[in-house]
Amino acid sequence: MHFRRDTCRLCGSPDVHRVVALEPIPLSEGYTDDPKSAKLAERYPVDVYMCESCGHVQQLDVINPDTLWDSYTYFSGDAKGMSEHFANVSARILERVQPSEGALVVDIGSNDGSLLKPFKERGYEVVGIDPAKDVARKANEDGIPTFDALMSPALARQIKSEHGLADIICAFNVFAHADDLGEMTDCVREMLAPDGLFFFEAQYLLDIIDGMLIATIFHEHLSHHSVKPLVQFLDRHGLELIALDRARIQHGSMVGAVQIKGAGRPVEHSVIETIALEDARSLDELDTMLDFGARVQHLRDGTRALAAKWKSEGKSIAAFGAARSGPTLMAQMGLRESIDFIVDDHPQKVGRYSSGDGVPILPTAELCERMPDYCVILAWVHSAKIVETNRDYLEKGGRFVILCPETRVVGRDGEEPIDFADAERFAQ
Repeated sequence: MHFRRDTCRLCGSPDVHRVVALEPIPLSEGYTDDPKSAKLAERYPVDVYMCESCGHVQQLDVINPDTLWDSYTYFSGDAKGMSEHFANVSARILERVQPSEGALVVDIGSNDGSLLKPFKERGYEVVGIDPAKDVARKANEDGIPTFDALMSPALARQIKSEHGLADIICAFNVFAHADDLGEMTDCVREMLAPDGLFFFEAQYLLDIIDGMLIATIFHEHLSHHSVKPLVQFLDRHGLELIALDRARIQHGSMVGAVQIKGAGRPVEHSVIETIALEDARSLDELDTMLDFGARVQHLRDGTRALAAKWKSEGKSIAAFGAARSGPTLMAQMGLRESIDFIVDDHPQKVGRYSSGDGVPILPTAELCERMPDYCVILAWVHSAKIVETNRDYLEKGGRFVILCPETRVVGRDGEEPIDFADAERFAQ
């Protein structure tokens, strides 16, 4: 079910050091019908480590992927802004690659096929790969041929045999999810045409640090990528990073373009400039990540004390969004004992209980019916939209609490001042 590796995921060095100590959390998608069993859900570590040899930042505690993806409920097509993002990404990819008519496009971790749909609509052959059974079934029903499986060397050979080599291979928001990233990368190399390109998107470490994006740290996200370690890693697997874009989706990610070494395209300035930025920010040094860990601790202490003060005053606290990031935000921000209920409209979540905490999940209409004094936004990526579309709650006197990149309270008249120091004195 769970094991802890003792070497770096990219370079294999044993010289890995814990840089951010975090609270263990339950699996994010483990909703149940019984509050007692929900509270008994096992918690697993999500501490963050850095490799002193190559600078890669990662989690060493690994959940068995069959368990992790078994009851996965995230559908890319339902996420606000994701379909538009994928449409834009596919257009840029086609402009860069300019594949021949009917060329093969493979997507690793294809989810419901949202990224592959624009390629299929333009006449390209598409193949998806995703281990989440319900999600893969939805993709197949929608006409996106999808293997219900984890990426593996055997599957790579099967795709190559049945469909030929791919001009385009994608791994969007999955290149950080594999424990054996070397094997996944070798699978890409196996399936990629000599002049093809591999595109990946992953949360970018610098954005995590600058935005205090604690909510991105949970069991699925095993790697928190930066460019310098990736360049070295790809080189060892016969590949070369030639271009890099930084995107604002998910509050900060990077999209890389990778070719087979020697394929002829030059390494673009975007890669060189990003490496220079990482050097200037000392992104591959332990002290940088230790400082981030200290900032996380400070934010956690303040938020926990604030919530405890509110509860002592008889205030009610709800949460908005039974998101994948919910368990880690509740644990890392000290909110586990403070949340009375969570509102969400996801049909697989409403009426059930959150894993590890046993908090009931109610329809979003209950927010204005029950009028909690505070509502913590767990679906942090959509904080601005949630505030905007729930003005009626604010107008009635409710307050939203936004946790990333710092704890803020928003009322009917805008942001309200909070005093961590006073809350911490109260907690003492």
